[in-house]
Amino acid sequence: MEEFIPDNFLGIPEIPPEEAEVLVLPIPLEATVSYGKGTGRGPRAIITASQQVEQYDHELGYEVNQKVKIATLPAINFPEQNAEKAQDIISNVAKNWTNKFLLSLGGEHSITPAIVSEYKKKYPDLSILYFDAHTDMREEWDGTKWSHACAARRLQDNHGIKNIVWVGTRNTSLGEQQYINKEQVNYGDKYDLKKILSQLSPNVYISFDVDCFDVSTMPATGTPEPGGIGWYQAMEIFEAVTREKNVVGADIAECSPIPTPGFHGYDFLVAKLAFKLIGYKFRR
Repeated sequence: MEEFIPDNFLGIPEIPPEEAEVLVLPIPLEATVSYGKGTGRGPRAIITASQQVEQYDHELGYEVNQKVKIATLPAINFPEQNAEKAQDIISNVAKNWTNKFLLSLGGEHSITPAIVSEYKKKYPDLSILYFDAHTDMREEWDGTKWSHACAARRLQDNHGIKNIVWVGTRNTSLGEQQYINKEQVNYGDKYDLKKILSQLSPNVYISFDVDCFDVSTMPATGTPEPGGIGWYQAMEIFEAVTREKNVVGADIAECSPIPTPGFHGYDFLVAKLAFKLIGYKFRR
């Protein structure tokens, strides 16, 4: 008889969201992608891949799901793929769960401002650790200020987040420079971990666009760039920030599954990324 695997993150027995410490929220928004398509299929692919993740973490020495209560929320349904209208829809879901560690799976990076706006109400000093190949500080792109290329700018201007620390950046425009604290941009695969920790406030939200990885590590994204960070660099930063700061929530965005039958390597990479972040955050 074939084993039944629940169709949720990690394929573990489902528990009520109210009882969970971690809530995984699929947000299949694909409204403003400007190069490669497919982010709308990202959350489903990540959750399916996560069901193949070994739940034992050799660094921690235990099965994460046995120590951390994890539940998966229903995917947000969007009547239309419109990034501006999606902000209220996402906020209305997120506001119910800011007492939990909400780990959102995009979808495009324009999901971030709506989620952060709710955490900012609870944590006035909130800072953002922004993993991204791009600074995302444009005022508008392709006719909308809610583009994925404007996500960090909306955090700053619309939601009052003045403290943003970028990691893995390789692409920024001249027009964005006046709005950026250049001391807090870590280019390519170079960074000073102690400096990052000193720049972040006690309460931190992690926003992780998978294009911060070098394209050879993560080509399954809409706007890939050469020269980014690698897997173990991401793990080093995760471990340190979750140890030294109160990481209140996170999102992982811009995974665009490659539509090759039987090829799931990059979906699995993102699923494992989410798994490791949960493990570090709730290490026992």
